[in-house]
Amino acid sequence: MNIVLMGLRGSGKSTLGARLAGPLRRTFVDLDHLTPTALHAPDVSTAWKLHGEPAFRRAETTELRRALATRDDLILALGGGTPTAPGAVAILNEHQTAGTARLIYLKGSAATLRDRLSRSDNLHRPSLTGADTLDEIDAVLAARDPLYTSLADLVITIDGRDLDATATELDAAIRAISRC
Repeated sequence: MNIVLMGLRGSGKSTLGARLAGPLRRTFVDLDHLTPTALHAPDVSTAWKLHGEPAFRRAETTELRRALATRDDLILALGGGTPTAPGAVAILNEHQTAGTARLIYLKGSAATLRDRLSRSDNLHRPSLTGADTLDEIDAVLAARDPLYTSLADLVITIDGRDLDATATELDAAIRAISRC
């Protein structure tokens, strides 16, 4: 069964997925690497600029479908907007219903996400609203949180926790899900 990590940018999907894949004997795949590669771009921001959001989202859905159909041992980090891509929810629901994927929402408050992003390189993160990537967090979170929550098999809150604590909880959750 594949483990799918979702959440807003800065929630730790890529960092935690990569960190836990080896110890859990899973393959880590980051959709934010697959999608730009499919569009012949070096990163998300460049792919977004060259092709526009609609083409990026179509490629994202294609890569999501391909990743989930190809393997059953993944920790797959979605892009923050993947669940908003046309057809993505249907693909995710199909795999949940079939028992081939479990979705974990790494949920953070706007303050937590803003703090994390303020300490990272945001050069390759396109603006989603036209505002600065830090200034748009509240609006993007308000728009996406209900969708993430409705899709999630499990929600892990990252507020007030360091990476190690979140990794420990996520590791335990994945091990429990894998035994089912």
